[in-house]
Amino acid sequence: MRSLAWTLLVAFAFAVPWEYSLDLGPPFGNVARIVGLVLLLTAVPAVLQAGRLRSPGPLQWLVLAFYLWFCCTSFWTIDPAETSYRIRAYFQEMMVVWLVWEFAETPRDLRSLLRAYVAGSWVLAALTLVNFSSPEAIAAGQVRFAAYGQDPNDVARFLDLGFPLAALLIHCEPRWPQRLLAVGYLPIGLVAVLLTASRGGFLAALAALAGCAAILARGHAKAVLAVLLASPVLALGLWYAIPSATFSRLATIPEQLRSADLNQRLNIWSEGWQAFLRAPFIGSGAGAFVRAAGTAPIDTAHNTALSIVVGGGLCALFLGAAIVTLAAYLASKTSGALRLALAVSLLVWSVTSLVATVEESRTTWLLMALIALAARLAEDQPIPLAACFTAPDARPALAPAPQSAD
Repeated sequence: MRSLAWTLLVAFAFAVPWEYSLDLGPPFGNVARIVGLVLLLTAVPAVLQAGRLRSPGPLQWLVLAFYLWFCCTSFWTIDPAETSYRIRAYFQEMMVVWLVWEFAETPRDLRSLLRAYVAGSWVLAALTLVNFSSPEAIAAGQVRFAAYGQDPNDVARFLDLGFPLAALLIHCEPRWPQRLLAVGYLPIGLVAVLLTASRGGFLAALAALAGCAAILARGHAKAVLAVLLASPVLALGLWYAIPSATFSRLATIPEQLRSADLNQRLNIWSEGWQAFLRAPFIGSGAGAFVRAAGTAPIDTAHNTALSIVVGGGLCALFLGAAIVTLAAYLASKTSGALRLALAVSLLVWSVTSLVATVEESRTTWLLMALIALAARLAEDQPIPLAACFTAPDARPALAPAPQSAD
């Protein structure tokens, strides 16, 4: 049963980036939800069969406290239906923090989960390119492109998180097929991010790509230099391939920053702040931001901290901040390229959280789960972990051949 649960966990990590592109509707939902529920149904008997449960780490306890607090808000929520729905959704999203902790055993398991996410990001990027080349998009003169069923801003955010993970795999993969998967993702992912015309996603992509350069420079300095020298040619190709209107939207970033409007987000944040002042300590209920702030039904908080504090008050914000702070500390307990990749991923997540409500995303909790797993392996299996995420040509120095007794 554990092997089946592990296989489903890898499939779940693969499905997360493109989950909304395959939605079967009620009562099934999207592909990641389906795989996640099957995984949970498999995980429970697997744990019972083994007769043991791995002791939770501090991040697991904090995430549990965060979830239970949002459950408590159902007693005073101003929007009972939305809170009930959001509590079920949070459980389905946060459970991956426990599942990865329980079923991932070795550094190779961690690398397999990273491969799965990058492969899923490949699918998301490819689906975005399919939308870009579709006759309907061409006929409509579309400016923003995204995989079917996905929001362009979400697509850019999911793709951005794949960049540092792909760079890490380029650095450490021992076989060319897996390395090519990671190498190929960087250009196709960048093109897809540009096609979304997401301004926040583009800024996060710049931070992610700078981190990728730092990761690859550790053992592939010549390759990084070659890419930098070829960047003018690549930029020219992108200029001709991507619609000018898409670039025009991205070019408004300085104007948006100067005006501090950020595409009317300032008004939403102002209303959200007033909602927070009306219930500062315990909040208005999980998922009740729209009702509390009086914004349009299709709106979100467009800011993770504001969404959390309006829904769960300062108590929830404290728990959320503790989770992120602990994740940063756990990432620092690793070393080498792995630590840099996790730090860049957390930085990209932080940048996108400023303009999006990412506590509602499976990618958020999968990232937290991977960081917690990496820190545990750094403590329990430091030498195998270092060998797994070191450039292949440097591994013999970490594990020298045993000397003969003669």
